[in-house]
Amino acid sequence: MLGKGSQIFRLIGLSIVVFALTSFSGAATVNSRTLTKSKSQKLSETQRARRRMNHLAKSRVAAPATHRRRHHYYERFYTSSFAEDITEGDLPAGEDAVVRQAAVDALGNMNGTVVAIEPTSGRVLAMVNQKLALSSGAQPCSTIKVSVALAALSEGLIDKDTPITLGRRSHVNLTEAMARSNNAYFEALGRKLGFDKVSYYARQYGLGELAGYNIEGEHLGIYPDQEIPAKLGGVGKMCSYGEGVSMTPLQLGAMVGAIANGGTLYYLQHPTTPEEVANFQPKVKRHLDIAPLIPEISDGMADAVVYGTARNVRHNFDEEQILGKTGTCSRAGTRYGWFASYANTNVGRIVTVVFLQGGRPTFGPKAAEIAGRMYRNLYDHSFFAGKPTVPDNSADVRPVSTSQ
Repeated sequence: MLGKGSQIFRLIGLSIVVFALTSFSGAATVNSRTLTKSKSQKLSETQRARRRMNHLAKSRVAAPATHRRRHHYYERFYTSSFAEDITEGDLPAGEDAVVRQAAVDALGNMNGTVVAIEPTSGRVLAMVNQKLALSSGAQPCSTIKVSVALAALSEGLIDKDTPITLGRRSHVNLTEAMARSNNAYFEALGRKLGFDKVSYYARQYGLGELAGYNIEGEHLGIYPDQEIPAKLGGVGKMCSYGEGVSMTPLQLGAMVGAIANGGTLYYLQHPTTPEEVANFQPKVKRHLDIAPLIPEISDGMADAVVYGTARNVRHNFDEEQILGKTGTCSRAGTRYGWFASYANTNVGRIVTVVFLQGGRPTFGPKAAEIAGRMYRNLYDHSFFAGKPTVPDNSADVRPVSTSQ
């Protein structure tokens, strides 16, 4: 009996053990598969994530480099911004000694010229680096905007506060456009005026003709007879950058002089001896009907010095009001920097044109800085004090008849 009972208990125990082992084995098998699958998924997801992150990192690093290669352009310049002996060959005997020294000191060793003009007579008070000043000129860059602004005002297209829409939310008036030298604004003006009107007024203001009266060595600038091709920007680029135009410092000085004196375009005269100074007589080229327009353009020229592209003037001189216009552009490996201005004082006015040529150190604000140094030199030598009062009307001088 005991043997039989033991066998029964033994069989029951064995069944329980087999059942337990079977159950445990099944659970272990299930858990093992589950764990293996989960680990595989985690490894796979981690690898994919790493690959994706690496791909994104490479694309983010590569994109800016590609962008730079595609869009960044470094212009090469072959003309030096500096020069020695720039006054060699000048004829200064008939110039104002104070003005000439102020201009020479201000220009320093920059490759350029400074021309100072008495706007109420057309007398050239100083011409530093006369070879460059009397040359055939260069692209006027943004200084052409003075002529375009006067043309648009003359045609009644705008006044100083008329907004022109340049984009969905961009509205600019003449004062702001002159101060900031807004190219899009003046391109829009040029297209509205059309080439014929732009050309007509530019020639009225003295472009395309000699500015001087029997000034030996003066060369003529160029104003084209037709609009430049559309692929070069057409009349728009002619009115924003002066594309296709060549202007001399004397031409620009004569035009700004007409603004400074109320509308009389004088022939510029450069006395070369004391006798010529003693016998000097102003010669009028023509009277311009711009007197009502001068207040409209003056605010923009003044603000250019206060906060705009010509604010470098104020680094050296802030005692008197200066009104002006800068210009910067380049062509054939040479960069040009222009600044034309006049000092508006209670005892008289003087027009100053600074023209620079060279490489990267050459640009319009640098020309404005040089003009500021010149005005500072003049002020320190009491040039703006104790001089005779300027006549209210300079138009009493009779125009001369000449083919120049």
